[in-house]
Amino acid sequence: MISIDTNTSINTLQEFLESKKWLNPQEKISAISKPGEGNMNVVLRITTNQRSFILKQSRPYVQKYQQIEAPLNRIEVEYRFYESVQGAYLSAHIPAILNFDQKNYLIQMEDLGQCHDMTSCYVDRKISFQILEKLVNISKAIHKVGNVRNFPENSTLRQLNHQHIFVLPFMEDNGFQLNDVQQGLQELSLPYKKDKAIKAIVNKLGDMYLSKGNVLIHGDYYPGSWMQLENEVYIIDPEFSFIGFKEFDLGVMTAHLLMATMDASSLATVMKLYKEEANNNLVSQVAGIEIMRRLIGLAQLPLQRTIEEKDYLLQLARKMILV
Repeated sequence: MISIDTNTSINTLQEFLESKKWLNPQEKISAISKPGEGNMNVVLRITTNQRSFILKQSRPYVQKYQQIEAPLNRIEVEYRFYESVQGAYLSAHIPAILNFDQKNYLIQMEDLGQCHDMTSCYVDRKISFQILEKLVNISKAIHKVGNVRNFPENSTLRQLNHQHIFVLPFMEDNGFQLNDVQQGLQELSLPYKKDKAIKAIVNKLGDMYLSKGNVLIHGDYYPGSWMQLENEVYIIDPEFSFIGFKEFDLGVMTAHLLMATMDASSLATVMKLYKEEANNNLVSQVAGIEIMRRLIGLAQLPLQRTIEEKDYLLQLARKMILV
């Protein structure tokens, strides 16, 4: 297996891509760069004398946290997702896949250009209604793809995600010092980590997350996976996708909308825009769990909020879980 990153020489990459026939005639690589900060995988922007494109490769660990093991085949899950959602509506909101190399865990895809992810919404404290409507419609279109035949179970990555969503944030002693994130956060978290009523629902939903569902879901539908270019929206990073339950995507989306805007009506807004049958209480519970795990778990966000604001969000999340 060839491993590529920003330290790979242009000559080495040129020879490799030529051997794969992934370059056009007379196409020469001029630069290798990083298009952004990826969490899970190595992501490179390749600039040539004819175009630019993206190369994405998985490693046997999480790229940002290399002490955490992760399955290499997640890149195949991503490829299968993009392959499954090709269609008149969704094709306009995902990067085109140019080539896939299963042996080297490598995807070549369209460069979406000067897009930026939507994590800036945590700073701006807003998402425009027009963009939110598109995001909800994209999620609805993904769910309408249905139960994709022979879609990978993605069980190893789901087990890893399960730990970080449903288990570690609710352990009193998980080795993570929340006061290093923000003074007072450790003390603020303890009542929720000790709350048996919350834990019972969290465990139940955790089991549901690990079970086979009936619709294709993105699996990580939050602002880091949403790319925006002016009024257009693209969806990336579906390596957590699987056949699950639509309320998971909707709940995660609702949680991040709520944390960004601090608007308690976010759930009602998402459900009104979705316009399809979905279990409102289940969306609420997933959203509450996602808020808690992002505030008192290991997967912290670029979310600058006062301790009082986090107290408000945690209290609201508790109500949403115990709905």
